[in-house]
Amino acid sequence: MKYQLKRTQQLYTDLKSAWDFFSLAHNLSKITPKDMNFRVMSDVGEIPIYEGMTIDYKVSPLLGISMNWQTEIIKVEHQKLFVDFQKKGPYKIWHHLHEFEENENGVLMTDTVDYELPFGMFGNWVNHLIVRKKLDKIFKYRKKVLDEKWVF
Repeated sequence: MKYQLKRTQQLYTDLKSAWDFFSLAHNLSKITPKDMNFRVMSDVGEIPIYEGMTIDYKVSPLLGISMNWQTEIIKVEHQKLFVDFQKKGPYKIWHHLHEFEENENGVLMTDTVDYELPFGMFGNWVNHLIVRKKLDKIFKYRKKVLDEKWVF
């Protein structure tokens, strides 16, 4: 079964600053809860994302078990949106659209994650009991960190 998680957040900063932060892969570890032991393994340095960019990560989403995760940036519209798609990892499908829209308060950021877990009905059960709550926790943490970064 496919699921969708959608979150919006007001960023009290200008579009260039928001884009510059989110377009650097290594910044993802700054907005991911520490208990996930999230690490960017690819040598991406200060290279902004681009279509076709592949990024390797290590992450421990459950019970401290380390997993490899690889995403590919499949679409970029400068200072508007980008999409990362899981090539290898724990999900059957992971498609994450990041959108940025200027407004009177700065930038409205919208994340839309379409995902599916493997293992059919068992995956649905795991989503209901664990995964959805974990994703909610990740996005709440991210909101807190970004609110502190760009205080209005």
